[in-house]
Amino acid sequence: MGEDLQAWVGRSEAAEDCIDRLRLAGFAATLDRPLEEVAPGGRLPPLWHWMYFQHWVPRSGLGEDGHPRRGGFLPPVHHLPRRMWAGGRVTFHDDLLAGERIGRVSTITAIRETSGSTGPLVFVTVRHVVSGPRGVAIEEEQDIVYRGLAGAAVKPGTPAPPLPDGAFTETVIPDPVMLFRYSALTGNGHRIHYDRRYVTEVEGYPGLIVHGPLQATLMAGLLLRARPGRRLARIAYRGVRPLFDLAPFTVAGAEAGGTAQLWVHDAEGCVTMQAEASLAA
Repeated sequence: MGEDLQAWVGRSEAAEDCIDRLRLAGFAATLDRPLEEVAPGGRLPPLWHWMYFQHWVPRSGLGEDGHPRRGGFLPPVHHLPRRMWAGGRVTFHDDLLAGERIGRVSTITAIRETSGSTGPLVFVTVRHVVSGPRGVAIEEEQDIVYRGLAGAAVKPGTPAPPLPDGAFTETVIPDPVMLFRYSALTGNGHRIHYDRRYVTEVEGYPGLIVHGPLQATLMAGLLLRARPGRRLARIAYRGVRPLFDLAPFTVAGAEAGGTAQLWVHDAEGCVTMQAEASLAA
């Protein structure tokens, strides 16, 4: 590999931003929901902070996949071309409001090299601490996975569990406009989400890939609509299988005693992302 990836553990970077209403309104429109319904009083909904702290590099600094060229803050995993979010854990301490200045400190806490059915894998864990005017508002860990092009792009799926009593669901119809808008709102240039020729001919997937963060955000939003007046305290989510824009998909969940099990499944009934969430007392 030529690089000691462990040398990147402990690296940190800081960023600042402002919660502007333009991006709030843009995401609400992308979800086809009124802004005051999803962000009453300008309150940032759970996981919408992923729209902020964007890192835009010149076009000459982008790799073939649309991401910034490897190196810099994240380790240069050059030998594994596929890169995606594997999952994460987020704890919410305080509200963030439109117009507030926010800061984020990001630190690489772990790099793990292993192998799977498709060959070598590298997992990178990044810890983010987001602060607002009243102190720390959000703490999270993100797991990023790098893998090669060998093997099938999509593995056999796991069937979604039967819906328990009291479950709540919604059907989402993905389309290229939704995925393009979310990519733009989050500053994500990864071509697997909007460039059909690239994703099918180069990376070998059957369609555009629905962002993992978007799926997690949809799960959190569904839970809070099913439990109006409650606040999300924590969510841990994990990607299971790629989700494509080829057919409607389902977001589902069930809650009891303040703890919810959430999942997304595709038109074949296979789970693509799952999560466990806790509501504040």
